[in-house]
Amino acid sequence: MNLGTKAALLVSGLALVVSPAVALASGSPSNPGAPDNQGTQTAATNQPGDTGQPGPGASLPAKAKAYGRYCQTQSKKHVAGQKGTPFSQCVTAMAKLASGSTTSPRTACASMSKKHVAGQKGTPFSQCVAGGAKLLKNQDTTSP
Repeated sequence: MNLGTKAALLVSGLALVVSPAVALASGSPSNPGAPDNQGTQTAATNQPGDTGQPGPGASLPAKAKAYGRYCQTQSKKHVAGQKGTPFSQCVTAMAKLASGSTTSPRTACASMSKKHVAGQKGTPFSQCVAGGAKLLKNQDTTSP
């Protein structure tokens, strides 16, 4: 290592050590009332009629977190000729039930396959209907 490389390493190392101290010593922020995490939501807003669960138009990851437990028996492998996976179809059906766009698990899960899959208990449709019934039951027990 030559002298120039050593000097460059020393200067960059000192810059890394000194920069946090300079940032802390710079004083108060320009807008002290504003939160540091502008643009992100830190807490869910509770509205009187809101169940706190995403509706059918929400992104799949948001719906999967909310309704995935009702659809955990569904396959996550794509089936030829079907739109999406059985799991994603089930999650969308649960979102329809939770939002109130339909009140029947049977109609919400109508797009699901009714063919029996070897090695699984029931059909994707019947598993979806069972999950929908559980969702509705849980909503009835949590509503005032």
